[in-house]
Amino acid sequence: MDAQHDRDATGALADAMRAVRKQARRIGVLAAAVAVLAAAAGTGWWLSRGPAPPVYITAPVTRGTIARTVSATGTVNPVMTIIVGSYVSGVIQDVYCDYNTQVKKGQVCAKIDPRPYEAALAAARGQLARDGAQLSGARADLARYAVLVRRHLVSNITYSDQAALVHQLEGQVESDQAIVRTATVNLGYTRIVSPVNGTVVARNITIGQTVAASFQTPTLFLIAQNLTRMEVDTNVSESDIGAVAVGDPADFTVLAYPEQTFRGNIVQVRQAPQVVQNVVTYDAVVGVANPRFLLKPGMTATVSIVTEQRANVLRVPDRALRFTPDGFGPTPTPQSARVWLLRSGKPVAVPVRTGLDDGTYTQITGESLRLDEPVIIGEQRSGTSSRPQTFRFGL
Repeated sequence: MDAQHDRDATGALADAMRAVRKQARRIGVLAAAVAVLAAAAGTGWWLSRGPAPPVYITAPVTRGTIARTVSATGTVNPVMTIIVGSYVSGVIQDVYCDYNTQVKKGQVCAKIDPRPYEAALAAARGQLARDGAQLSGARADLARYAVLVRRHLVSNITYSDQAALVHQLEGQVESDQAIVRTATVNLGYTRIVSPVNGTVVARNITIGQTVAASFQTPTLFLIAQNLTRMEVDTNVSESDIGAVAVGDPADFTVLAYPEQTFRGNIVQVRQAPQVVQNVVTYDAVVGVANPRFLLKPGMTATVSIVTEQRANVLRVPDRALRFTPDGFGPTPTPQSARVWLLRSGKPVAVPVRTGLDDGTYTQITGESLRLDEPVIIGEQRSGTSSRPQTFRFGL
């Protein structure tokens, strides 16, 4: 009886296990079918999905200043630089001025050995004294001959010869006087003096140096007359010089103070061209105040000359005028300028009239735009996830 009961229990357990295995097979087949259907649906959605709509990048219409500029480089120089040379030759005996010395008009800056010129002056004075004595004797003889001629004691020829000698000696004395004056002047030139008030910016001599002024005047000192006023000599290209005029404002920077902007005005546009390797430039001189002596002679300046400027005007970025959304046709010509506004998420073309352009902003002269309206300057597009995002700007 017990054995029969065990056989029945074993059979029931086997039947239950077969049923479980059959149910598991049905569930696996169902799960696989669901996975296949999900994959097919995902693939269909992936393949049917089109490109996403573009995202437009905008900038507001603003008010501000538009300035058209001309860029140039130049060199900082004193307004007036005086060259102090030597009229006479000789050995430098003393030097009283050095770099940065503040000098007054008439101040002695150097001295050439005066002894040769003192000797020349003494010789000239001796010659004058000798010829003067001869002239005095000749005049006394002429006066005596005049009396004797009236008494017929000497001939008229003798009197005439004496008169000629007096005239000759008078000329010699005048010549001697001129030589004395020349020697005096040359002696005075041994003292090298400053002709103006100013600052010594260059010294080209030392004690014991021989100065030769026979063929050309040597430069001993350079004196800047007034360093509180400086000028920048700029090299403006021939294509830009026509827009530059006297009075135009100009800003510039120098390497010594890269964060500071110096401001001046064009004081002169020189007519003399400068030709270097067939490149023609003109010197537009910028005058600038230098009260703190920050600017020094010889500094290199990067100059921006404002040739035209308009303040408080309505303006849009230049990129807005150059941009056209995909599928809307080519950008119009400048005679028919337009911008694209973003209204209700859609780009809308608006014709505009333009004015001054400074390379970054363009003036809008009509009433087609309002302040702070968003104008489109670019767009961002993305395709499927396998494609990177792309950006388009008005360039």
